[in-house]
Amino acid sequence: MTTTVASFKIDYHQFLDPEGKLLNPEQSPAIARDTRELIELYRLMNLVRTFDKKAVALQRTGKLGTYASCLGHEAAHVAIGSAMRPEDCLAPMYREYGAQMYRGVKMSEILLYWGGDERGNHFQHAPQHDFAWCVPIATQCLHAAGAALAFKLRNEPRVAVAVVGDGGSSKGDFLEAINAASAFDLPLVLVIVNNQWAISVPRAKQNKAQTLAQKALGGGLPGIQVDGNDLVACCWAMEKAIERARHGKGASVIEMLTYRLSDHTTADDARRYRPAAEVEEAWSREPLKRLNLYLTAEGAWDDVKEQQMLDECAKKVDAAVEEYQNTPPQPLAAMFSYLFKTLPHDLAAQKRRALEELQ
Repeated sequence: MTTTVASFKIDYHQFLDPEGKLLNPEQSPAIARDTRELIELYRLMNLVRTFDKKAVALQRTGKLGTYASCLGHEAAHVAIGSAMRPEDCLAPMYREYGAQMYRGVKMSEILLYWGGDERGNHFQHAPQHDFAWCVPIATQCLHAAGAALAFKLRNEPRVAVAVVGDGGSSKGDFLEAINAASAFDLPLVLVIVNNQWAISVPRAKQNKAQTLAQKALGGGLPGIQVDGNDLVACCWAMEKAIERARHGKGASVIEMLTYRLSDHTTADDARRYRPAAEVEEAWSREPLKRLNLYLTAEGAWDDVKEQQMLDECAKKVDAAVEEYQNTPPQPLAAMFSYLFKTLPHDLAAQKRRALEELQ
């Protein structure tokens, strides 16, 4: 005898189509009608893109180390940051600049992080940012799960958010975070920003699952998929998941479908493995154009405002670059800072030896 003991589904959500039109105005979330809020988020998306272009130029001219572009991810990243409260914890990867900027990280700090040997690679972890800056792939999901467990044990109404890519979602760390969130009923939101490429490996060759959101089901968590180029959908999904976690209803997984319009990093050349037609088609669905068309149709935006905004973005980025370039390198001892409250004995000994060699 065969009996079905469980069945599942993954819902896909989109509110703004690529032409900037609301698919179902009557059922759209409130933010779709809040043009003032959308304009502020649109401004940040444009600031992120202006910054991103400048950072690539700095790397190409030898003024920045290897840099990971976020071109095409702006809606997903800005939505993640905007849905969070200041007291929540963000555990990103390495290209979620929109979320980081929304939460108070300065552009000059991001440049310092990517500065490499030229600038001492010395991002300073300011406590007010309240996030763990990571370059590993997927381990940040477990960091976020640990933070979420602390929030729960302390009975604090705070939420931890981790961001991982499609490739990172294949790592054991991501699956372990799902299991921990399920077992301990954690206030955690796991976001998969699916940009279709794990460096040079396309999504279709990573696994045979119809969606990445369904990985949540193995831990008994809800999982949904949204259009990652639709700011309205991304904001709606994040706000819903965060409030669910904040009110003790547990963790969830959101897959945001977008596309990596840039190379993986400035050390990569995606033309070697990615069809040009695929990239060209992806540009037709990119997030900034979509939101611009919607705001313009609503009478809340025009070409004059657009140019003024772009000029302001350029000035802010230039000021950040100047601050970055005028920041002196960190002293050698700084490499031992910001990780431990009290240095373990072996690292303390290394620090002493390093400082003695400088004398």
